[in-house]
Amino acid sequence: MGGQNLTSLDDALEHLLSRAQVIDRTETLPLERTLGRILAEDIRVPADVPPADNSAVDGYAVRVADTASGEPLPVSARVAAGQAPGSLEPGTAVRIFTGSEIPAGADAVVMQERTEPRDGGIAIMAAVEQGQNIRRQGQDLRSGAIALSAGTPIRPQEMGLLGSMGIGSVEVLQPLRVAVFSTGDELVDPGQPLQAGQIYNTNRYTLTGLLQAVGCDIVRCETLRDNRENTRSALLGAAAEADLIITSGGVSVGEEDHVRVVLEESGELSLWRLAIKPGKPLAFGSLDGTPVLGLPGNPAAVLVTFLVAGLPYIRHCQGNRRYHVLGEYLPAAFSVDKPSVRREFLRARKQANGDLIEIAAYPNQSSGVLSSACWGDGLAVVPEDTTLAAGDRVLYYAFSELLG
Repeated sequence: MGGQNLTSLDDALEHLLSRAQVIDRTETLPLERTLGRILAEDIRVPADVPPADNSAVDGYAVRVADTASGEPLPVSARVAAGQAPGSLEPGTAVRIFTGSEIPAGADAVVMQERTEPRDGGIAIMAAVEQGQNIRRQGQDLRSGAIALSAGTPIRPQEMGLLGSMGIGSVEVLQPLRVAVFSTGDELVDPGQPLQAGQIYNTNRYTLTGLLQAVGCDIVRCETLRDNRENTRSALLGAAAEADLIITSGGVSVGEEDHVRVVLEESGELSLWRLAIKPGKPLAFGSLDGTPVLGLPGNPAAVLVTFLVAGLPYIRHCQGNRRYHVLGEYLPAAFSVDKPSVRREFLRARKQANGDLIEIAAYPNQSSGVLSSACWGDGLAVVPEDTTLAAGDRVLYYAFSELLG
């Protein structure tokens, strides 16, 4: 089929992101509950980190000038971490430990391994340089500087940085509220026996898993039967409580594809049919001002379109300013003989071929074969109007990177 009336993925993303509105609801959480959340405010450093010069090693604090003669130095004091350091007596050394504050008058720390005990003191067995093994006050963070900007996703390292500044709670954006609808009379929930013509509802669990993985709150999760008025009623009800509605199925051209028609009749349909494979029948619009993302019905197409089109939109709505997917180029262990007008996303994974790391594609790339995504660890991208020979470099996105 030709590319007539298909929107390129690049144009679709530009359209989606232009419509994405960052949620403005915030809440204040204790630091231990902030993992995965998005900062709602700039965090300024309240005081220098570290607050004073401290030792980077276990050893001895000295004055460089006192080491020039090469004579042993008596040990005049001992400073453990957490103790007030006092002052260094000229011509002596102070026993010091990692994290201990540097005594006044000392300008270097000699590692314990570079010393030998001598008659109640130490002999220094290596050259000593000004400032060695001293972590300077404010070398990590300076008072008043912005340590973390609004829109930063909080990972374990951000939690640690906030803790290092003495910050016990922060203001974060509330989760995006999402309503999820699967469509089709044929759908049955797992755990029930199948009757003739029925299939299990795959997409419900793929989508709820994806949304949970990216920190969304699922406020509704329902199956819609193939009835236009019921579909309209359910979607309008969800529009009153959700920030985003995601559907699977019902957006193609069949007589029972009601989601697209409801958007056209009762709301707005601003995007439909993308030049990607799998995932051509993707729709985007709104009902009562609430955005609606209509994904295809085939299971692998749901996964792909969510990752490459839906997730950038969601990350923008979440206020995540750091979401940017780079991918990597690696040799392909497969070939593509026939060019397509659609950009193709192959379920794929890395594999070793001797010393070479290459990208292998699952043999069956049907949009109904979800096992391909369980076999794979990411997506290989074949651009529009492109053929590929084995060994050619192909762009590969790991699922873990796509999910951010």
